[in-house]
Amino acid sequence: MTFVSFLAYTLFVAVYSWYRLRKENLNSQDGYFLGGRSLTGVVIAGSMLLTNISTEHLIGMNGSSYKNGFIIIAWEVTSALALVAAAIYFVPKYLKMGLTTIPQYLEQRFDRNTRTLVAFFLMVSFVVTILPIVLYTGAINLESIFNISEILGISQQQGITLTVVVIGLIGSLYAIMGGLKAVAVSDTLNGYGLLLGGLAVPCIALFSIGDGSILGGLEKVYEHAPEKFNVIGSADSVLPFEVLFTGLIINQLYFWSMNQTIIQRALGAKSLVEAQKGLLFTGILKILVPLIIILPGVIGFYYYGDSLFENQDMIYPELIKKVFPVGLIGIFAAIVMGAVLSTFNSVLNSAATIFSIDLYKGYFNPKSSDKRLVQVGKITSTILAVFAILVAPWVANAPDGLYQLLQQLNGIFFIPIASIMIAGFFTKNISAIAAKTALGVGLSFYLICTFIYPVNIHFVHIWGIEFILNMGVMYGVSYFYPRADIAETSIPPLLDLKSWKYTNHLSITLCVITLLIYISLGTWN
Repeated sequence: MTFVSFLAYTLFVAVYSWYRLRKENLNSQDGYFLGGRSLTGVVIAGSMLLTNISTEHLIGMNGSSYKNGFIIIAWEVTSALALVAAAIYFVPKYLKMGLTTIPQYLEQRFDRNTRTLVAFFLMVSFVVTILPIVLYTGAINLESIFNISEILGISQQQGITLTVVVIGLIGSLYAIMGGLKAVAVSDTLNGYGLLLGGLAVPCIALFSIGDGSILGGLEKVYEHAPEKFNVIGSADSVLPFEVLFTGLIINQLYFWSMNQTIIQRALGAKSLVEAQKGLLFTGILKILVPLIIILPGVIGFYYYGDSLFENQDMIYPELIKKVFPVGLIGIFAAIVMGAVLSTFNSVLNSAATIFSIDLYKGYFNPKSSDKRLVQVGKITSTILAVFAILVAPWVANAPDGLYQLLQQLNGIFFIPIASIMIAGFFTKNISAIAAKTALGVGLSFYLICTFIYPVNIHFVHIWGIEFILNMGVMYGVSYFYPRADIAETSIPPLLDLKSWKYTNHLSITLCVITLLIYISLGTWN
């Protein structure tokens, strides 16, 4: 029954996506990489949510909250603030410039070599960090739900590896055959399915714990471990409260305003109104997401105590099997599969876009036709998918959980790129050579302080120090090697750039809600 319901939902999403795409032109640059610049706010929000929320969140964050409690909520609710910045400031500029990739902006602001260097960094970050962890966490969940290793008579690690291969093959087919539109359409179904199915996990669990009352169940869970509900992390915790004011906000600005994998959905909007709707609707969803990726972990502590502390990333699969009826397990497993596929094929699509537009056309073959670029994109996706499948099994046994490992690895590339992006947007005098120097200095500084000679400072604080260092380097180098005068270029707008009339209202609301969460759930020690 579990497998039948899993297969039925998975086939439904595939058939629906095919039906929606049957008349699309996927041979043009905009058609394949940007969904024909036709995405609406609802589709953008659903796709952004599912691209962001995958099994590294369901598995990793619930595993972390099981062990550390609600202090990790900062990763989620502060996203709303970054999405406000993206809607009001960054995305209007991107759409006005007609960008397909973020590195294109860097060529206009700095030079071609800066664009190429950042594009290369992004390709490496996709392959080394995001793709393998997404595949591995998805495999953990599905192997646990279906007991693949027991059915086939193999070890659990072999079962996980086999699942990695299957997920990787299916996910790459979505990205390679259908481009961004296929990703976005399937994401919309799976994204809202994840929201409903994800909310069902804590609701059913609390209903059972409270003997028919969800609020009663929540009260019991709170009374069992009230310290787990505190959102203010101490200085020696997995996420100290102070990081909100150092490196975390830089990371969030980068992820939601400058990250190709996420922002590509907004670049594919049919108008600025739809782009802003999509970004701010995503902000609303991110406020709700802790109910899916943090609360279940705390409920897991109520059920299992500290018995799984040594294997915290197994808490979510165990909770699903405990609270869901057999038929619903299959459907939710299909939604989880959709979440894995979404992030995996979204990253593949973004990597293919960056390689095709920024590296292949920008560096190797400037006169490439749209058809040739699409072919290069498909080949790139295939190669990266195979590599990710091979690397995925090596990310097991992260000491602080897989989500914490992902964030540590992301810092290698995100903060240096964010530094030069922010310098490009908000300063006029930073030169191209200064930007390239800061990339090298920032990357080296973080690798040394985090992995080679670890310092006794939280890695998010290191992000903040690195950002200040990068800015200092850029100002210093620009003093001795000033920026050359660059002729401003302008192009006719490709779509309607009129702002959504409710942008400011919804932005203020999201900021106030974020503040209220910390006021209402914070316990200051």
